[in-house]
Amino acid sequence: MSSRFVAGTSVEDVLTAAAAVNSHGMATTLDSLGENVHSPEEAQQGADVYHRLLDAIQQRRLDANVSVKLTQMGMDLDPGLAQTIVTGLVEHAVAANTFVRIDMEGSSYTQATIDLVSRLHAIQGNRGRVGVVIQAYLRRSAADIDRLLAEGIRIRLCKGAYQEPANLAFPDKAEVDGNFIRLMQVLLPSGVYHGIATHDEKMIEATCRFARERGIQPDQFEFQMLYGVRRDLQKSLVAAGYRMRVYIPFGTEWYPYFMRRLAERPANLLFIARNFFRK
Repeated sequence: MSSRFVAGTSVEDVLTAAAAVNSHGMATTLDSLGENVHSPEEAQQGADVYHRLLDAIQQRRLDANVSVKLTQMGMDLDPGLAQTIVTGLVEHAVAANTFVRIDMEGSSYTQATIDLVSRLHAIQGNRGRVGVVIQAYLRRSAADIDRLLAEGIRIRLCKGAYQEPANLAFPDKAEVDGNFIRLMQVLLPSGVYHGIATHDEKMIEATCRFARERGIQPDQFEFQMLYGVRRDLQKSLVAAGYRMRVYIPFGTEWYPYFMRRLAERPANLLFIARNFFRK
Protein backbone atom coordinates (compact mmCIF):
# COMPACT_ATOMS: atom_id res chain seq x y z
CA MET A 1 0.00 0.00 0.00
CA SER A 2 2.79 2.44 0.89
CA SER A 3 4.41 2.09 -2.53
CA ARG A 4 1.31 3.63 -4.09
CA PHE A 5 1.88 6.92 -2.25
CA VAL A 6 5.63 6.88 -1.42
CA ALA A 7 8.23 6.69 -4.19
CA GLY A 8 10.71 4.61 -2.18
CA THR A 9 13.36 5.07 0.48
CA SER A 10 16.33 6.43 -1.44
CA VAL A 11 17.26 9.55 -3.39
CA GLU A 12 17.60 7.44 -6.54
CA ASP A 13 14.07 6.08 -6.03
CA VAL A 14 12.51 9.55 -5.95
CA LEU A 15 14.58 10.79 -8.88
CA THR A 16 13.39 7.85 -10.97
CA ALA A 17 9.80 8.60 -9.99
CA ALA A 18 10.24 12.29 -10.82
CA ALA A 19 11.56 11.50 -14.28
CA ALA A 20 8.58 9.22 -14.90
CA VAL A 21 6.12 11.91 -13.81
CA ASN A 22 7.92 14.49 -15.97
CA SER A 23 7.49 12.19 -18.96
CA HIS A 24 3.72 12.67 -18.62
CA GLY A 25 4.04 16.44 -18.86
CA MET A 26 3.85 17.12 -15.13
CA ALA A 27 6.24 18.92 -12.82
CA THR A 28 7.22 17.49 -9.44
CA THR A 29 8.07 18.49 -5.90
CA LEU A 30 10.40 16.15 -4.01
CA ASP A 31 9.71 15.67 -0.31
CA SER A 32 12.13 13.84 1.99
CA LEU A 33 9.93 12.54 4.79
CA GLY A 34 10.82 13.32 8.38
CA GLU A 35 10.10 15.93 11.05
CA ASN A 36 10.84 16.93 14.66
CA VAL A 37 14.50 15.87 14.68
CA HIS A 38 16.25 15.36 18.02
CA SER A 39 19.74 16.72 17.33
CA PRO A 40 21.57 19.25 15.14
CA GLU A 41 23.29 16.29 13.48
CA GLU A 42 19.94 14.85 12.41
CA ALA A 43 18.92 18.23 11.03
CA GLN A 44 22.13 18.49 9.00
CA GLN A 45 21.67 14.95 7.71
CA GLY A 46 18.19 15.92 6.51
CA ALA A 47 19.59 19.00 4.81
CA ASP A 48 22.30 16.92 3.12
CA VAL A 49 19.59 14.83 1.44
CA TYR A 50 18.05 18.00 0.02
CA HIS A 51 21.40 19.24 -1.24
CA ARG A 52 21.78 15.93 -3.09
CA LEU A 53 18.32 16.41 -4.57
CA LEU A 54 19.07 19.94 -5.71
CA ASP A 55 22.29 18.79 -7.40
CA ALA A 56 20.44 15.97 -9.16
CA ILE A 57 17.59 18.22 -10.29
CA GLN A 58 20.14 20.46 -12.01
CA GLN A 59 22.30 17.68 -13.40
CA ARG A 60 19.40 15.61 -14.75
CA ARG A 61 17.41 18.66 -15.89
CA LEU A 62 14.33 17.52 -14.05
CA ASP A 63 11.22 19.70 -13.87
CA ALA A 64 11.28 19.58 -10.08
CA ASN A 65 11.64 21.56 -6.89
CA VAL A 66 11.79 20.57 -3.22
CA SER A 67 9.53 20.83 -0.17
CA VAL A 68 11.07 21.21 3.29
CA LYS A 69 9.62 20.94 6.81
CA LEU A 70 11.21 23.29 9.32
CA THR A 71 11.02 20.80 12.19
CA GLN A 72 13.14 18.45 10.05
CA MET A 73 15.69 21.24 9.79
CA GLY A 74 15.92 21.73 13.57
CA MET A 75 13.23 24.34 14.31
CA ASP A 76 12.32 22.72 17.64
CA LEU A 77 15.96 22.66 18.71
CA ASP A 78 16.97 26.15 17.62
CA PRO A 79 15.11 28.43 15.19
CA GLY A 80 18.44 29.99 14.27
CA LEU A 81 19.78 26.59 13.23
CA ALA A 82 16.73 25.98 11.04
CA GLN A 83 17.10 29.38 9.40
CA THR A 84 20.79 28.82 8.70
CA ILE A 85 20.14 25.41 7.18
CA VAL A 86 17.23 26.57 5.03
CA THR A 87 19.12 29.68 3.92
CA GLY A 88 21.76 27.32 2.52
CA LEU A 89 19.12 25.27 0.74
CA VAL A 90 17.55 28.33 -0.87
CA GLU A 91 20.98 29.56 -1.99
CA HIS A 92 21.58 26.15 -3.56
CA ALA A 93 18.16 26.22 -5.22
CA VAL A 94 18.92 29.61 -6.75
CA ALA A 95 22.19 28.24 -8.15
CA ALA A 96 20.37 25.16 -9.46
CA ASN A 97 17.63 27.32 -11.03
CA THR A 98 14.85 25.78 -8.97
CA PHE A 99 12.72 26.56 -5.90
CA VAL A 100 12.23 25.64 -2.23
CA ARG A 101 8.75 25.35 -0.76
CA ILE A 102 8.65 25.62 3.03
CA ASP A 103 5.92 23.23 4.10
CA MET A 104 3.37 24.19 6.76
CA GLU A 105 3.03 22.07 9.87
CA GLY A 106 0.65 22.38 12.82
CA SER A 107 -0.72 25.78 13.82
CA SER A 108 1.87 26.25 16.56
CA TYR A 109 4.44 26.71 13.77
CA THR A 110 2.40 28.93 11.44
CA GLN A 111 3.69 32.34 12.50
CA ALA A 112 7.31 31.26 12.77
CA THR A 113 7.15 29.62 9.34
CA ILE A 114 5.69 32.68 7.64
CA ASP A 115 8.18 34.97 9.35
CA LEU A 116 11.12 32.81 8.27
CA VAL A 117 9.94 32.63 4.66
CA SER A 118 9.49 36.39 4.65
CA ARG A 119 13.06 36.92 5.85
CA LEU A 120 14.48 34.48 3.31
CA HIS A 121 12.48 35.95 0.43
CA ALA A 122 13.76 39.45 1.25
CA ILE A 123 17.40 38.39 0.74
CA GLN A 124 18.89 39.69 -2.49
CA GLY A 125 18.54 37.08 -5.23
CA ASN A 126 15.97 34.93 -3.43
CA ARG A 127 12.83 36.59 -4.77
CA GLY A 128 10.58 33.99 -6.39
CA ARG A 129 12.84 31.14 -5.22
CA VAL A 130 11.25 30.39 -1.85
CA GLY A 131 7.57 30.01 -1.00
CA VAL A 132 5.23 28.71 1.66
CA VAL A 133 2.05 26.69 2.20
CA ILE A 134 -1.19 28.20 3.48
CA GLN A 135 -3.94 25.98 4.89
CA ALA A 136 -7.49 27.04 4.06
CA TYR A 137 -8.98 25.54 7.20
CA LEU A 138 -7.15 28.01 9.46
CA ARG A 139 -9.16 31.12 10.30
CA ARG A 140 -6.07 33.32 10.04
CA SER A 141 -5.21 32.35 6.46
CA ALA A 142 -6.84 35.31 4.71
CA ALA A 143 -4.73 37.76 6.70
CA ASP A 144 -1.61 35.66 6.12
CA ILE A 145 -2.22 35.67 2.38
CA ASP A 146 -2.63 39.45 2.34
CA ARG A 147 0.80 39.80 3.96
CA LEU A 148 2.49 37.25 1.71
CA LEU A 149 1.08 38.72 -1.49
CA ALA A 150 2.26 42.19 -0.47
CA GLU A 151 5.76 40.68 -0.43
CA GLY A 152 5.31 38.79 -3.72
CA ILE A 153 5.72 35.37 -2.12
CA ARG A 154 4.51 32.25 -3.91
CA ILE A 155 1.85 30.25 -2.05
CA ARG A 156 0.69 26.67 -2.15
CA LEU A 157 -2.96 26.68 -1.07
CA CYS A 158 -4.24 23.45 0.47
CA LYS A 159 -7.09 22.56 2.80
CA GLY A 160 -4.94 21.33 5.73
CA ALA A 161 -4.34 17.90 7.25
CA TYR A 162 -3.65 18.49 10.96
CA GLN A 163 -6.15 18.28 13.79
CA GLU A 164 -6.81 21.81 15.04
CA PRO A 165 -9.23 23.29 17.62
CA ALA A 166 -12.35 25.08 16.40
CA ASN A 167 -11.14 28.45 17.62
CA LEU A 168 -8.23 28.20 15.16
CA ALA A 169 -9.71 26.22 12.28
CA PHE A 170 -13.07 25.88 10.59
CA PRO A 171 -14.57 22.63 11.89
CA ASP A 172 -16.94 21.88 8.99
CA LYS A 173 -15.96 20.80 5.49
CA ALA A 174 -18.39 23.26 3.92
CA GLU A 175 -16.69 26.13 5.73
CA VAL A 176 -13.24 24.92 4.71
CA ASP A 177 -14.36 24.55 1.10
CA GLY A 178 -15.86 28.04 1.11
CA ASN A 179 -12.67 29.55 2.50
CA PHE A 180 -10.55 27.60 0.01
CA ILE A 181 -12.52 29.13 -2.86
CA ARG A 182 -12.32 32.63 -1.38
CA LEU A 183 -8.56 32.37 -0.95
CA MET A 184 -8.09 30.90 -4.43
CA GLN A 185 -9.96 33.88 -5.83
CA VAL A 186 -7.46 36.19 -4.13
CA LEU A 187 -4.41 34.24 -5.28
CA LEU A 188 -5.10 33.73 -8.98
CA PRO A 189 -5.40 37.41 -10.01
CA SER A 190 -2.45 38.48 -7.84
CA GLY A 191 0.19 38.30 -10.55
CA VAL A 192 2.25 35.83 -8.50
CA TYR A 193 2.56 32.20 -9.61
CA HIS A 194 0.75 30.02 -7.08
CA GLY A 195 -0.15 26.36 -6.59
CA ILE A 196 -3.72 25.23 -5.99
CA ALA A 197 -3.31 21.95 -4.13
CA THR A 198 -6.44 19.81 -4.06
CA HIS A 199 -7.88 16.50 -5.21
CA ASP A 200 -11.44 17.76 -4.73
CA GLU A 201 -13.14 18.00 -8.11
CA LYS A 202 -15.49 20.72 -6.86
CA MET A 203 -12.54 22.89 -5.85
CA ILE A 204 -10.87 22.21 -9.19
CA GLU A 205 -14.02 23.09 -11.12
CA ALA A 206 -14.40 26.30 -9.12
CA THR A 207 -10.78 27.23 -9.86
CA CYS A 208 -11.08 26.56 -13.59
CA ARG A 209 -14.35 28.48 -13.80
CA PHE A 210 -12.94 31.49 -11.95
CA ALA A 211 -9.82 31.52 -14.15
CA ARG A 212 -11.95 31.47 -17.31
CA GLU A 213 -14.22 34.25 -16.05
CA ARG A 214 -11.24 36.45 -15.16
CA GLY A 215 -9.24 35.67 -18.27
CA ILE A 216 -6.47 34.05 -16.23
CA GLN A 217 -4.45 31.77 -18.51
CA PRO A 218 -3.73 28.13 -17.51
CA ASP A 219 0.02 28.85 -17.40
CA GLN A 220 -0.39 31.56 -14.73
CA PHE A 221 -0.90 29.02 -11.93
CA GLU A 222 -0.66 25.29 -11.34
CA PHE A 223 -2.68 22.53 -9.76
CA GLN A 224 -0.86 20.29 -7.29
CA MET A 225 -1.67 16.75 -6.19
CA LEU A 226 -0.02 13.98 -4.23
CA TYR A 227 1.88 11.10 -5.80
CA GLY A 228 -0.44 8.17 -6.47
CA VAL A 229 -3.64 10.13 -5.76
CA ARG A 230 -6.15 10.76 -8.57
CA ARG A 231 -3.71 9.99 -11.34
CA ASP A 232 -6.65 9.98 -13.74
CA LEU A 233 -7.54 13.54 -12.76
CA GLN A 234 -3.93 14.65 -12.99
CA LYS A 235 -3.68 13.44 -16.57
CA SER A 236 -7.05 14.91 -17.58
CA LEU A 237 -6.05 18.36 -16.32
CA VAL A 238 -2.79 18.21 -18.26
CA ALA A 239 -4.71 17.16 -21.35
CA ALA A 240 -6.97 20.19 -20.87
CA GLY A 241 -3.94 22.48 -20.90
CA TYR A 242 -3.46 23.11 -17.18
CA ARG A 243 -0.17 22.88 -15.36
CA MET A 244 0.15 20.04 -12.86
CA ARG A 245 2.74 19.43 -10.15
CA VAL A 246 2.93 16.10 -8.30
CA TYR A 247 4.28 16.00 -4.74
CA ILE A 248 6.48 12.92 -4.39
CA PRO A 249 7.41 11.83 -0.84
CA PHE A 250 10.20 9.37 -0.14
CA GLY A 251 12.51 8.19 2.61
CA THR A 252 12.98 5.71 5.41
CA GLU A 253 10.71 7.77 7.69
CA TRP A 254 7.58 6.93 5.70
CA TYR A 255 6.06 4.62 8.33
CA PRO A 256 6.26 6.89 11.40
CA TYR A 257 5.25 9.84 9.21
CA PHE A 258 2.05 8.18 8.04
CA MET A 259 1.23 6.81 11.47
CA ARG A 260 1.49 10.29 13.01
CA ARG A 261 -0.73 11.80 10.33
CA LEU A 262 -3.37 9.11 10.82
CA ALA A 263 -3.26 9.37 14.60
CA GLU A 264 -3.56 13.17 14.49
CA ARG A 265 -6.53 13.22 12.15
CA PRO A 266 -8.44 9.99 11.46
CA ALA A 267 -10.05 11.60 8.41
CA ASN A 268 -6.67 11.18 6.70
CA LEU A 269 -7.20 7.41 6.80
CA LEU A 270 -10.48 7.75 4.92
CA PHE A 271 -8.73 9.90 2.33
CA ILE A 272 -6.03 7.27 1.77
CA ALA A 273 -8.48 4.38 1.67
CA ARG A 274 -10.80 6.13 -0.76
CA ASN A 275 -7.98 6.96 -3.15
CA PHE A 276 -6.19 3.62 -2.96
CA PHE A 277 -8.83 2.00 -5.17
CA ARG A 278 -9.01 4.85 -7.69
CA LYS A 279 -6.86 5.09 -10.77
